[in-house]
Amino acid sequence: MPNGPDGAPNLVVENVSKRYGRKPVLERVSFKLAPGEVYALAGPNGSGKTTLIRLVTGLAFPTSGRVLMLGENIHEGGYAVRRYLGAVVEAPAAFYPYQSGRANLERLAWLSHVENAAERIRDVLFGLELVAVADQPVGSYSLGQRQRLGLAAAILARPKVLVLDEPTSGLDPDGIQKVHEILREQARAGVSVLLSTHHLREVSAYTDRVGILGGGRLIDEVVMEGASERYRLRVSEPGRALAVLQTLPFVEQAQLKGDVVVARGPVDEMVRALVEDGHRVYEVSADYFDLYEYYRERIKHA
Repeated sequence: MPNGPDGAPNLVVENVSKRYGRKPVLERVSFKLAPGEVYALAGPNGSGKTTLIRLVTGLAFPTSGRVLMLGENIHEGGYAVRRYLGAVVEAPAAFYPYQSGRANLERLAWLSHVENAAERIRDVLFGLELVAVADQPVGSYSLGQRQRLGLAAAILARPKVLVLDEPTSGLDPDGIQKVHEILREQARAGVSVLLSTHHLREVSAYTDRVGILGGGRLIDEVVMEGASERYRLRVSEPGRALAVLQTLPFVEQAQLKGDVVVARGPVDEMVRALVEDGHRVYEVSADYFDLYEYYRERIKHA
């Protein structure tokens, strides 16, 4: 299985733009995915998420910019590396409705040259809780079952890059949890996972980065590691305490929320600095990062 140079990302989206006629849909979007990284795309309807997914999977061509997968431009002869791409675009995925789920996967395994196909099919059906309906026609499946069969098809050939457009759309809470478990497993196995989603609170538990799209532009990128390392400080003079914290080099961010100071940094040093400046610190607690609320604020002011 090919890989890029050591330490190289599995997927690179570089200054990608897309226009339909004179209408811009995407404008100079760039990001990278390392092996084992989960990247979520969020944005309102019409922000360009599905168009970007189609460009990344080679189903559409960019007006400018390029997409590299395992070091190859997928729009210029990079079709050979697409065998290491698993994708579900504009779900639910299309299957032969008169054939069973198992038969559809067998056909796909044959086309993809999957080794030990019967065992692999059994594993993915079990992992996505489809064993009970595996031998029933796909036309009889519920929307949620077809969604999970689409994910089974996407991971069947053990991809290096997994791209999913709204993978939990139409699923009940148990189905959503199961899909999230599968995506965590894929990331732990070194797969680069790119997904579009509206379920921000759920994916924040395992997503490494979140790209926020607005008006076809990548308006923000949230690194989730350390995003929750913020603290709420209830102090005697919030305004003056905020001014003190904003001067400290080890405080990355500080703001007022009502009469409470919220800051990111080493909490012991922040408290020490406030006490030395004459402040009384009544209470310190963790300020849990709410990705959904952050997203709403960014979209509102985009």
